[in-house]
Amino acid sequence: MVGWILKKILGSKNQRELRRLMPIVRRANELDEQFKSLSDDDLRAKTAAWKEEISSIPGLEDQWKKLDEILPEAFAVVKNAARRLKERQHSFTVCDQPMVWDMVHFDVQLLGGIVLHRGRIAEMATGEGKTLVATLPLYLNALTGRGAHLVTVNDYLARRDAEWMGQLYNFLGLTVGCIQHDEEPDARREQYAMDITYGTNSEFGFDYLRDNGMATTREQQVQRGYHYAIVDEVDSILIDEARTPLIISGPATISTHQYDKWKPLIEQLVRKQNMLCNRVASEAIEKFEQGDVETGGRLMFKVKLGQPRNKQLLRMMEDPDKRRAIDKAELSFYGDTRKEELFALKEELFFTIDEKSNEADLSEQGRSFLNPDDPNAFVLPDLINEFTEIDLDQTLTPEEKDKKKADRQQHCDAQAERIHNISQLLRAYCLFEKDVQYVIEDNKVVIVDEFTGRKMPGRRWSDGLHQAVEAKEGVQIDRETQTLATITIQNYFRLYQRLAGMTGTAETEAAEFHDIYKPIASIKRVVKSTTRSLRRLRKLTRELSRCWWAR
Repeated sequence: MVGWILKKILGSKNQRELRRLMPIVRRANELDEQFKSLSDDDLRAKTAAWKEEISSIPGLEDQWKKLDEILPEAFAVVKNAARRLKERQHSFTVCDQPMVWDMVHFDVQLLGGIVLHRGRIAEMATGEGKTLVATLPLYLNALTGRGAHLVTVNDYLARRDAEWMGQLYNFLGLTVGCIQHDEEPDARREQYAMDITYGTNSEFGFDYLRDNGMATTREQQVQRGYHYAIVDEVDSILIDEARTPLIISGPATISTHQYDKWKPLIEQLVRKQNMLCNRVASEAIEKFEQGDVETGGRLMFKVKLGQPRNKQLLRMMEDPDKRRAIDKAELSFYGDTRKEELFALKEELFFTIDEKSNEADLSEQGRSFLNPDDPNAFVLPDLINEFTEIDLDQTLTPEEKDKKKADRQQHCDAQAERIHNISQLLRAYCLFEKDVQYVIEDNKVVIVDEFTGRKMPGRRWSDGLHQAVEAKEGVQIDRETQTLATITIQNYFRLYQRLAGMTGTAETEAAEFHDIYKPIASIKRVVKSTTRSLRRLRKLTRELSRCWWAR
C-alpha cells in the first residue's frame, strides 16, 4: 500500500527517469529557436567544427564526455536541419520512389535520442518514429570520426532508412553508407568508411568473420572498429536470434561421406519409426478418450521423443489439457529418480530426436536394424588404450607398431564417419522439412531463413548436414564444407564500446537484456508513451511500404 502511494506521488522509476531528461529537451528546443537565424553554411559549419575538436581528444572516454556536453546543441542542429528540409518541401527518392521530407523531431523523439546516446533501450510504440529518433544519436556519435552503425532486420529497411535519413545527414555535412548483400569487399570498405553506416545484423557479423577469420592483411579487412551501434527491433536481434551462430564455411580438403550408401537404410528406419509413433499416438488417443490422462501423456511423450513433428502430437499440443499431461509426463521422466525409466523408454524406439539441440541418437534397436551382424559398428574404439597396448608389445618392431597404430586410427575414423553420416541423415529426415527450412531450385537445396522467410542461395549448412539433405532429396551432393569462422549475434554485439536499441516490446525482455548485455553496454530500458503528433510519419512509412511491395 505504501509503495503504491509513493508511486502515485513520485511516479515510477521510468517516469522519474524521463523527468530528469526533460531539462535537456527544453535546452535543445531553446537552441533550435536560436539557430533559425543561421544560414545553411553556418549550421553546417558546426558539424565540421565539432568533428575537428573531438578528433583532437585522444581518449574515447574524454570524447564521450565532450559529446555529453554538446548533446543539446547537436540535437538542436539536427532538429533545425529537419525543419529546413520540411519548409523547403525537399524532394528526393527512396528505393526508387519519390518522397518529400515532412518530418521534424518532437519532444518524445528528443527524449528517445538522449536515451539511445546513453547506451540504453528505448521502448517506443509503432508510429513513434524510431527511424527519425535514430538520427539524433547517430549524428552525435558520428562526430567522433570512429563510425556509427544502425542495425536493421533486413536489406530493404537498411537501404530505405539510409536513403531516407541520409538526406538529413548529407545536409549537415556527414556521409552515410549502406551495407547490402552480395556487395564486393571494396564497396563494403567504402560504406564502412562513411560517418554513419546502415546494415543488417548478419551483414555486420559476416564482415567481422571475414575480417578476423579469412583476411590475411589489414588492407583486406573492411570494418574499421566497433564504437557505437543502435539495434532496431533489439529484442528480435539480441534475444530471439542471439543463439543463432553466424558461420563461414569452406570446402573440406577430403570428402569421405557415405550418405548415398546409408540413405536406403535410413529411409527404412525412419519409416519404421513413423509407423511405431503413429501406433503409439493412436493408443494415446484411446487412453485420453477413456479418461486415463496420465498414461496418455506418457505415450505422447514417447512420441515426442521419437517424432517431435508427428501430426497427431502437434494436434494434441493445441489442446491445453492434453498438452499439460504431456508436459507433466516429460517433467517427471527427467527427474533424477526416473533416469533408468527414461532410458528404457528411449530404447523402445529406433532412435530419439532432440529438437532443441538438433541431435539424433540411435537406440540399441536402431543400431541392430542398421548393422545386425556387427554389434560394435557404432562404438568408437578407445585409441589411447589400444595405442598403449601396441607400445607395450615387445614382439612388434617400431615399423609394425606404426602400421598397427595407423590401421587402428583408420578404423576409428571410419567408425566416426559412419556414426556422423547416420546422425546427419536422421536429422535431415526428421527435423528439416522441404518448403519450410529449405526449397529445391535448379536441382539444389536452397536454405530459407527461419526469421525472414527469405531464400539464401549460396548458403550451406555445415558439418555435412547440407549433404545429408541433398541425399534425402535426391539432388546432386556437393562437396562437404568445414567451418572456417563462427560467432553468435550476441557475442558480436558485445564488441561495441556503446550499444543501444529500439523496439516496441522491450519491457517483456527487460530482465534478460539486463543480465546479458548490461555489463558490456550499460543497456537499460526506458519505456516511452505514444504521441499523437506523429501521424504524418506513420502515413509516410505506410505509403513507402506500399510503393515498395507494389514494384
